[in-house]
Formats: sequence, C-alpha cells, structure tokens
Amino acid sequence: MENTERKTHTIDATGKSLGRLATKIVDLLRGKTKVGFAPYKDDGDFVVVENISRMAITGKKKKQKIYFHFTGFIGGMKETTMEKLIEKKGVGEVLKKAVAGMLPKNKLKPGILKRLTIK
Repeated sequence: MENTERKTHTIDATGKSLGRLATKIVDLLRGKTKVGFAPYKDDGDFVVVENISRMAITGKKKKQKIYFHFTGFIGGMKETTMEKLIEKKGVGEVLKKAVAGMLPKNKLKPGILKRLTIK
C-alpha cells in the first residue's frame, strides 16, 4: 500500500455559507483536488476549520431544517431542528453533519471524518 502525503488545510469560516463551506471541505477531505484521485482510495488531506461561530446560516434554516435520528425501536423516530441542535451541541455539529451527509456511504467514511477538526 502506498504512503500518501497529506497536507493540512486551514479554512476560516467567517461569513461563509454552510453548504458552500461543506462542499469545499469534502473536496479536500476526499482528495478530489489531487491529480491521482480515485473514488475507492482515501488520499485526502487534513482540514482544520476555524471561527465556526461566525459561519453564516442563510434563510430560515435555523427554524425549518429538521434532523432525524432513529433509535431502533418501534416509534423511535426522533427529530430536532437546527436551532435546538445548535443550542445543545454547538454550530460545529451542524457543519459536521453537513460534511458527513456529503461523503460516500461506505467503509471510507469514518476514516475521512477523523481528519476533520472543527475549532
């Protein structure tokens, strides 16, 4: 197996939109900006996101966006709004969920998410 050279990218989230910031982060985490990109390889870089509290959440997303979670029991579908999630876990959790939703749903996902640091 080849050793991949991983760089560390620092992104300032001040004034940037949630979705646009998340897509930029996913491209760096997966390694899509590199020449030798292949969907089955994990060649991405490390990403550090700073000033997350100053990130822009546009529109009515705070009140209208709903996150779902299934407990595994009958009738166990739980839902929470973005506003409640921010109060409970912070803005970093919203960005982490956005990035995780954009990653491929396979065995590479947990390893890719470990390279994301939110400050």
